[in-house]
Amino acid sequence: MRRQTLCVHGCTDANNTTGAVTVPVYQCATFAHPALGETTGYDYSRQQNPTRQALEQLVAALEDAEDSLAFSSGMAAISCLLELLGPGDEVIASDDLYGGSVRLLDSLGKKHGLGVTYLDTGDLQAVSAAMTENTRLVLVESPSNPMMHITDISALAQLLRGRGILLAVDNTFLTPYFCRPLNLGADIVIHSGTKYLGGHNDALAGFLALRGTELSEKLRLLYKTTGAILAPWESYLLIRGIKTLALRMEKAQANALKIAEWLSSRAEVTAVRYAGLPSSEGYQISQRQASGFGAMLSFDVDSAERAAAILGKLKLISFAESLGGVESLMTYPIRQTHADVPEEVRASLGISDRLLRLSVGIEDADDLIADLEQALR
Repeated sequence: MRRQTLCVHGCTDANNTTGAVTVPVYQCATFAHPALGETTGYDYSRQQNPTRQALEQLVAALEDAEDSLAFSSGMAAISCLLELLGPGDEVIASDDLYGGSVRLLDSLGKKHGLGVTYLDTGDLQAVSAAMTENTRLVLVESPSNPMMHITDISALAQLLRGRGILLAVDNTFLTPYFCRPLNLGADIVIHSGTKYLGGHNDALAGFLALRGTELSEKLRLLYKTTGAILAPWESYLLIRGIKTLALRMEKAQANALKIAEWLSSRAEVTAVRYAGLPSSEGYQISQRQASGFGAMLSFDVDSAERAAAILGKLKLISFAESLGGVESLMTYPIRQTHADVPEEVRASLGISDRLLRLSVGIEDADDLIADLEQALR
C-alpha cells in the first residue's frame, strides 16, 4: 500500500470479531488466562495492550521498521533508548537539538556516566573526528530544532557502518509520510507522536521504530521494565490522528512554503530557515532523502523588541510551545524550548532573542499571512 492508504487502512485489530471499522479502546490493565500455561497473547497492559499493539504495528509499517514501541511521550522514548548505553559509553548528538533532549543528555545522561559531544552532524569530518572506541550512539535531528539544519542521513550511516555505532534519527518534523530514515541506513527512528502523528494537540506520545529483531528484543525488555508505555486511550487518539496524516502534511507543507516565501520578502525579517526554499543550504540533500520538506520553519526579525511585539499581537496563530497540530503555533525558542541550553551555546547556534519558530498548520495560507502581516507592523 502507498503511504496515503496505509495511514487509513494500515491499522488492524487482530481481535476484531464485530466488524468495527476503528480499533476499539481496550481500557484494561490486566487480562485473564484461559488456563495454567496458556495466554491470549495479552497478560498485563504494561507489557502489551491490543489498542497499543495495533498502533505500534501501524507506525512500524509506516516507517518500514521491524517493530515500533509507543511511549507516554517523546522524552520517554529517548530515555528508554539511552538505557541501551552504560557508564563510559559516548554519544554524538546534533548540536542544534531540541532543548528537552539536551536537558536529558546533560543531566540524567551524564549522571549515569555517558559522555556527550554536540556537533554539526551534517559535517561528516567533524563526526569522524569525534568518534572514539567508546562511541555507541549518534543522535540526529533533521531538520534540526529550531535552526532547520539538514543532515545527510545516508552518508552518515555509511560513515558509521561496521563500527558498532547506532544511528538514531528524530523524524518528528518530517514524519514517515515524507521521510523514512531506516531506508537511508538509520537503526532507530524517534518520534514525538504528540506532534504530527497525533496532529491535534490533544495527546502526548512518543515512538521508537527499529531496524532488526535484536534491537526490538533489547528495547522491549527495557520498555516493559521501565513502564513508560502509551495508555489505551492515547493509543486510540494516535490511530485516529494518523488516518489524516497524509492530508495534513501536504496542506501544512504547501502553507509553509507560501509563508516562507512571503517572509523572505519582508524588510523586518532578516533570515528565513525552511528546507523547501531553493536557497536553503540543505535543499538538495532534502530532495534526495525525503519526498517533502515539512511544515516547520524559523525566522529572525530585526530586533528583540519586534519579536516580543509579534508574540503579543498574533490573533490567529497561537503563541505556544508545541508543534505539528492542525493549528499554527509560534514559539520563542530562547525562552521556551531551549531555555535550558547554556547561553553561550544558544549564541553559537544562532538561537537569539530575535528568533521565532513557526509550526504551520492547515488553515488558509492567506489568513495566516494576514495575521503575520498585522503582527509585523
